[in-house]
Amino acid sequence: MTTKLDIAPNSDRELVLARIIDAPRENVYRCWTEPKLLTQWFAPKPWTTPRAEMDVRAGGTSLVVMAGPDGNEFANPGVFLEVVPGRKLVFTDAYTKAWERSAKPFMTGIVTLEDEGTGKTRYVARVAHWSVADREQHEKMGFHEGWGQCAEQLEEVAKRL
Repeated sequence: MTTKLDIAPNSDRELVLARIIDAPRENVYRCWTEPKLLTQWFAPKPWTTPRAEMDVRAGGTSLVVMAGPDGNEFANPGVFLEVVPGRKLVFTDAYTKAWERSAKPFMTGIVTLEDEGTGKTRYVARVAHWSVADREQHEKMGFHEGWGQCAEQLEEVAKRL
């Protein structure tokens, strides 16, 4: 089970989820960057992630499709802004590919991974929103609960690698 860390947001438009994950950093990174692994943990149950496509490099695109319990699918296209292999991913939904802007930018995610003792990872996910209203909407959607559940699911997958 992950261990919660208390890390404050940098602004009133940011949400933060921080955990110690009981799995090596390399495994956690693989779970974020390999579509076959990402689909196993990315959506909080009973939601699923039926598909993921990723070109993990700065400027590379991603498409993560989440499905609700009713089977309705929600595509989440985006672009990687920064990739530091094994350590950091920065991605946004502001673009759908290359410099094609999305209809409604919502967030930029910054995931950092650091070694935290033997076989453990300090996992920090910062989500910067375009406005305070967007941040509030994400909180009301269940950011802390949903991303927290996903962190637990991520840990389960990463431990098996």
